[in-house]
Amino acid sequence: MAKSAKRRAPLWARLTAVFGAVLMVTSGVALVGGNALISKYTGSLDAGSKLVGSPAEGAPKASGKDIKGPLNILMAGIDPRDNKTAPLSDSIIVAHIPASMDQVFLFSIPRDLYVDIPAFQPTGFGGGKSKINAAMSFGSSVGNGKHDVTQGFQLLTKTVSQLTGIKQFDAGAIINFGGFKKIVEAMGGVTMTIDMTVKSEHLKPNGKPRDRRPECADNTCEHPYIGEQKVYKPGTYHLKAWEALDYVRQRYGLPNSDYDRQRHQQQFIKAMAKQAMSKGVVTDPGKMLKILDAAGDAVTFGAANGTSVLDWGLALQGLNTDNMVSIKLPGGGIYEGGKYRGEGLGEGTDEFFDAVRNDKIPAFLLAHPEFVNTNS
Repeated sequence: MAKSAKRRAPLWARLTAVFGAVLMVTSGVALVGGNALISKYTGSLDAGSKLVGSPAEGAPKASGKDIKGPLNILMAGIDPRDNKTAPLSDSIIVAHIPASMDQVFLFSIPRDLYVDIPAFQPTGFGGGKSKINAAMSFGSSVGNGKHDVTQGFQLLTKTVSQLTGIKQFDAGAIINFGGFKKIVEAMGGVTMTIDMTVKSEHLKPNGKPRDRRPECADNTCEHPYIGEQKVYKPGTYHLKAWEALDYVRQRYGLPNSDYDRQRHQQQFIKAMAKQAMSKGVVTDPGKMLKILDAAGDAVTFGAANGTSVLDWGLALQGLNTDNMVSIKLPGGGIYEGGKYRGEGLGEGTDEFFDAVRNDKIPAFLLAHPEFVNTNS
């Protein structure tokens, strides 16, 4: 009995990186401070239902008890920018939670995937083919040269829905990488296994920005940096926040470019989840409150039925991060007239998306083991 109780305690913190940030400690704080304290720190993170769609007209107010699997959550990572710059989703990840509510399947949508982006009335965008990371940009304009990332996320949601056939995402999260760095700092860094040698395009070994070539001052060069680089070598390390965020940003020079980066981002999510379960976080109220405080600058969360971060935190307390499975979608470059247009998904992805919609991912992976990221 004592063993079981000891095992259950961290379950409150297991939610975690499914939404990229805040949920990793929401329930942990409940253990030491109560729901009112969580609400104080997470209320500013909730964008309501406008990220992924509004509840049906006349529907009763939903609560955490209404959050039942299977569930699909869409997450988009963006670089820091002000409201005068159109946002681009540098990473797009879907989390699928089956009806059993004890497992998470993660798969990434390549940022350069060449897709049909649907028309979007709020901005007057008429629809067209482009790389999927531009969907947020096409949907974000609110006039007077300003942009709203939550509105842009609505078009990204429509685009990913059209691609995957998932009619309605149950929740969504926008993760600002700049703010997320503060969360990782509040957690004291993160332990990760690095699976290949990766050279940083952006930073020196001491974490400072690399020098730019003089002719690239106008930001028109594809690779503007020169000089020594931070190098990440295979092995297991406890990374500082700036190291972890820098590592998962890299794609240049990698054998499979963005596909390797997608795998590293999924590894990062799993590592953050395990970190959130650790005794050093769960039993340290001060650290958890610092994490939630930092999350205010990092995460915007919304659910289709209007439920809150707190509702989701409590509803998903049974998730087991040891059962978090990351999935790699096959793909390759698309060329028109010898010009690179973007990436296309490979054979088997339609069947995989069908398995997602019908909550049959385990059976699909049993028949298609090549879809599992074995290095994650």
